[in-house]
Amino acid sequence: MSKKKSHMPEILSDPEKHAAATRPEKQRNRNNRIFRGFCVGAAFSSVGMLVLLILTLLGLGVGELTKTFLSNPPDPDPAQAGFFPAIMGSIWLLVLVPLLALPAGVATAIMLEEFTPRKPVLKRIHSLLQLNITNLAGVPSVVYGIIGLTIFVSMFGFAGKSGESMVEWGIRSFDQFYSETDQVLLVPVDGPHAPEAVLTEGLEALTTSGEKVRIHVIGEDAPWPEDEELSLRTLRDYDTPGRVHDRSWYYFRVPFGRGILTGALTLMLVILPVIIIATQEALRAVPYSLREAGWGLGLSRWQTVWRVVFPSALPTVMTGTILAISRAIGEAAPLLMIAGIVFITNPPGNIMDDFTAMPLQIYNWAQRPQQEFHDLAASGIVVLLTILLCFNAIAIIIRNRSNKALS
Repeated sequence: MSKKKSHMPEILSDPEKHAAATRPEKQRNRNNRIFRGFCVGAAFSSVGMLVLLILTLLGLGVGELTKTFLSNPPDPDPAQAGFFPAIMGSIWLLVLVPLLALPAGVATAIMLEEFTPRKPVLKRIHSLLQLNITNLAGVPSVVYGIIGLTIFVSMFGFAGKSGESMVEWGIRSFDQFYSETDQVLLVPVDGPHAPEAVLTEGLEALTTSGEKVRIHVIGEDAPWPEDEELSLRTLRDYDTPGRVHDRSWYYFRVPFGRGILTGALTLMLVILPVIIIATQEALRAVPYSLREAGWGLGLSRWQTVWRVVFPSALPTVMTGTILAISRAIGEAAPLLMIAGIVFITNPPGNIMDDFTAMPLQIYNWAQRPQQEFHDLAASGIVVLLTILLCFNAIAIIIRNRSNKALS
């Protein structure tokens, strides 16, 4: 049997053939250097633009980061304008959105990835759901704002007139009367839409301090009582009230209206496809041998997912969640559809209260012509980035601790 001759000595002995053989290798090395240089240049350009943007914002906004700015409500005077209601509104959203989106997103991803149906009809439904979730990840956020306006604010228009509640919990309604001595008297009524209270002698009312008193009613021409205690609870029979409401911290209504719960649910819709897809990718990255080991130990399918698969995928799930929440906190378009640019002077007291958020307030200031408001917008962006970094740091710590527990 003849041995195959090697051409290497011939190539090394002939300089022209050696140069021709090494030319492709030199070209590959040159291409590698060019591509590496392009990647390094693109990375430095991106980081440089980001650093320049942050330095510009710090230069414009740090001077406005005062106690007045952080504690005051918005004001037409830039010197007195503050950011506090917007900060608290965004913190409410940062707490509510993960609480709503994480369970729904993770449960959906586990159902789609770990419990794939075997029947042909169910398989087609499964494929359709997967396709729709993938498509929803690319839908513009303003579309979700329209969805939130239709579903959560007005309940498809089935919940009655705009702004009218069908069901309410945690609310007390009063008819508010003012006496001639400027004493405020609150007469309890049965509900927000109950008929107006009729003034009668001895009608029970509450003062602003919470004290129960009995109203003294006099006619139009009757003299005002000289007794000071009696005069404080005296009303004319023609006095008309105004309806006021005392909402508890657990106040809830249907439809949801334009409150903070509606904003959180809308932002949940924005980030839900991202969380589902990220969780699916994390579950796929878990080796199949871990599932087989769980089954071999006698665990059921659900026990294997809950005790073996999901803990292994949790760090990656947290990474996707961090990115999704970072997107949600900076969204302005869907919140603009729901809340609009409104003048809010108080932070939310419950999940149904009207609210504003940092992106909305920044947008409001940025569109004004005065340079002072532009500086306030830059300060608001600095505060927004700081709060976002704090929440991301907390999420990263949780992710790293869960990762160490598994290693």
